[in-house]
Amino acid sequence: MTSSPATLLLARHGQTVWYAENRYAGVSDIALTDEGRRQARQLGDWAARNGVDAIWTSTLSRAIETARPACEALRLTPRRAHELRECDFGEVEGRTLAEFTAEQPERAREYRADPVAHPFPGAEDPRAAAARGAAALRRIAAGHPGQRVLVVAHNTLLRLVLCELLSIPLGAYRRVFPRLLNGAVSELRIGEQGGALLSLNVPCAPDTLNVPCAPEAPGAPAAPDAPPAPGVSP
Repeated sequence: MTSSPATLLLARHGQTVWYAENRYAGVSDIALTDEGRRQARQLGDWAARNGVDAIWTSTLSRAIETARPACEALRLTPRRAHELRECDFGEVEGRTLAEFTAEQPERAREYRADPVAHPFPGAEDPRAAAARGAAALRRIAAGHPGQRVLVVAHNTLLRLVLCELLSIPLGAYRRVFPRLLNGAVSELRIGEQGGALLSLNVPCAPDTLNVPCAPEAPGAPAAPDAPPAPGVSP
């Protein structure tokens, strides 16, 4: 018997305290800003209006706190999956791309050319991150057939997972999905025949727009935890 596909409502956590400086926030447990908490409340209001049957988050506090208003509004107990955590950025964790470029310009150039073939020194293999994240979403979908599930996770992890589930080359994730907006929702349907992306970066409220930070240097992309300048990929 064929089960009904699940609809996963993928949301990036709210803005964090490393936002302004464009610092890479991977496995570091970074707190939300006041703006991030506002985005979380807007996500909660959106979830209450649009119908959500279950809520999953990563085990990092910024994702847990972003999901809290939705859990309270819907009276749902959140479920957590360590596999939904952000990628570990190795030596660049907590630093900016400009800092890394100044110290290792050739490694930075290789990263920009292909972030999967040339991840940051000491970083998690992006292919492994994509595999664990995709496996987690498939497991969540299988456990909620025909339901709508809010999944609060992280920018780089979710972009890698979207590529994995949509048969897009992983090395293209920064170009194909330049960024996921803090607190915005992307709708992914997962069934027995695979995944289908139904929407991307839908704001939860009319004013849920990320004001870009200034780029770190001419042509330098912003870090995954901060919105890049227009036309600049993180």
